[in-house]
Amino acid sequence: MNSDVKKYIENNSINPLFLVGDSFEVLRSIPDNTIDCCITSPPYWNKRQYANGGIGLEKDYRKYISSLIAIFMEVYRILKPTGSFWLNIGDSYKNKNLLNIPWRVAIELTDNGWILRNTIIWNKVKGGLDNSTDKLRNTYEPLFHFVKQSKGYYYDIDCIRNSPKSTKVVNGAVVSATGVSGVRYKRKIELSTELTEEQKANAYAELEKILKQVQSGEVSDFRMVIRGAQRTTHSDSEKVSGRAKELHEKGFYFLKYNSKGSKPGDIWDIIPEDTQGRKVHFAPYPEDLCKTPIILTCPPSGIVLDPFVGTGTSCFVAKQFRRKSIGIDIANEYIDIARKRCGCLGNEQSSLPVTED
Repeated sequence: MNSDVKKYIENNSINPLFLVGDSFEVLRSIPDNTIDCCITSPPYWNKRQYANGGIGLEKDYRKYISSLIAIFMEVYRILKPTGSFWLNIGDSYKNKNLLNIPWRVAIELTDNGWILRNTIIWNKVKGGLDNSTDKLRNTYEPLFHFVKQSKGYYYDIDCIRNSPKSTKVVNGAVVSATGVSGVRYKRKIELSTELTEEQKANAYAELEKILKQVQSGEVSDFRMVIRGAQRTTHSDSEKVSGRAKELHEKGFYFLKYNSKGSKPGDIWDIIPEDTQGRKVHFAPYPEDLCKTPIILTCPPSGIVLDPFVGTGTSCFVAKQFRRKSIGIDIANEYIDIARKRCGCLGNEQSSLPVTED
């Protein structure tokens, strides 16, 4: 086991630990089930010459992919069963052919045991300059969320919910944030030719109950789907949709909005980090891309890992949210920048090459 890592795990400091070395070799020195969350953006294939060379300079993109897979399977080994792995990776062209490298990597990882829970589209909003006259500008990159097990991984969805809008009372009636008062639904129940009298009575009673939940704040908003008045939300087949079965048996169902707010979608508008004025590292990896994954999937007492840490963005964000973190990079000069950025000047062990007991 790497002695620096062992000491770091045992201490209480939230200052990041930075290790210089080849990611694959350093990861091999870390024991199984040690890391809570890994988030990284490796060098893209055939895009730039990074300090000290390293991955991304292979002549064949297939060799690049196989090198990444080997590294990420080491991540799989050292990640706790409750952990998450977030991968941002960009694409490349060869002979004008877009290679689909991110998707090739993601598919091979799932073929090797990883479970892909989400593909987030990072919309860069402005993107980079592109002088090509025979293709569109590339303004997005994927961010993949992988886990080791389908259930039981750490996921604090409430910490990233959007604040719900408030209900209000209009002329004595409770009105939801989107203007739902129940009057329109009562009218639809009354006029329904598909509901029995018993089903109508049940629908009125359930509607009154949910309106009280809105008034008390237990439910922030809702939709009522009534047989014959609206179609089912997802499918009309009772074999594949529980909603369709409920509609058939009861004649109605409700969609309730969480009182803590809605959860974000899988398209994130984040402007890339400004590269002006930087002379040694040019990856546009923004802090905002790291914030949600870290607070969402790393417990407060957990450890974040970045095996391609560069100038320390992920570790800097982890420290902001009081998480411990480990950053690995092959370039001493990047590690020095990362240490200064994260205020680790007094942590002499973080600048040492990797050693083993």
